[in-house]
Amino acid sequence: MSETRLAPIAFISGLVGLLVANLVLGPLAIILGAAALRRDRTRRARAALALLLGVADLAVFAYLALRAGSGGSLNWRFLG
Repeated sequence: MSETRLAPIAFISGLVGLLVANLVLGPLAIILGAAALRRDRTRRARAALALLLGVADLAVFAYLALRAGSGGSLNWRFLG
C-alpha cells in the first residue's frame, strides 16, 4: 500500500468506526495510523487524528458493551 494512502484510509476507518463496526475499524485505524506516522511525512496530523479516532472507537465499543452487560442493549438510543 502506498504511504500517501495510509493516513486517509486510517482516518476514514476511524471516523466510520465511531458509528459501525467499532471493534474492527478501531484497531484498523490505530494500526494504519501508526504506520502512517512512521512512513508518511506529509499527513502526520491526519495520521495522529486517526489514532485518536481508533482509540475513541474502542472506547465507544467498551461503553456499549458495558451498557449491554447491565441489561441495556448494544446499540445507541437516540430518541428515548
